[in-house]
Amino acid sequence: MSAFLFDKNLFHQIDTNAYNFNSEGILFPEVGKNLILRPLSADDYDKGFLEVLQELTDVGNVTRDQFLSRYHYMKACDGSYYIIVIEDIIKNLIVGSATLVIEQKFIHECSVRGRIEDVVVSQNYQKKNLGKVLISTLCAISEKLNCYKITLECKDNLLPFYENFGFKKELNNSNYLQKRFNKS
Repeated sequence: MSAFLFDKNLFHQIDTNAYNFNSEGILFPEVGKNLILRPLSADDYDKGFLEVLQELTDVGNVTRDQFLSRYHYMKACDGSYYIIVIEDIIKNLIVGSATLVIEQKFIHECSVRGRIEDVVVSQNYQKKNLGKVLISTLCAISEKLNCYKITLECKDNLLPFYENFGFKKELNNSNYLQKRFNKS
């Protein structure tokens, strides 16, 4: 197996409640012995990582070389990208993923801010609390990394889900603006 995107020993430094650790990652006996949570690996191209992301948004046609190039770039940005995946180790299949991006700031005494993105659980594995596992893990990692805040964007129907983790919609700053660029 290739190296992980970040040191998986970080999981041992965070509050993961009743999770059980083994050499491959975090086990979830209450969900099934076949699921583990771990950092993204270069091997995950062949384990359906991009296919699970496709359930969230358009991924496009990403070759193995493109995937590996982006993976190694992110790994070289040590401390900026924390992509976690849930793998069904019996099927060798990625069934969930979420990303924490750490932004370096000058504000708040040169602090860091966390941003959660690309949270997805494969349809066949939903209703097993895997989304909760992904979000609670990224929140714990961001707290361990001393983020002064963590943010995310979501659809209105998902607001109650994220509010369960302490996320709040800012009343005076609820406008989310974006500009997309056409890639033809």
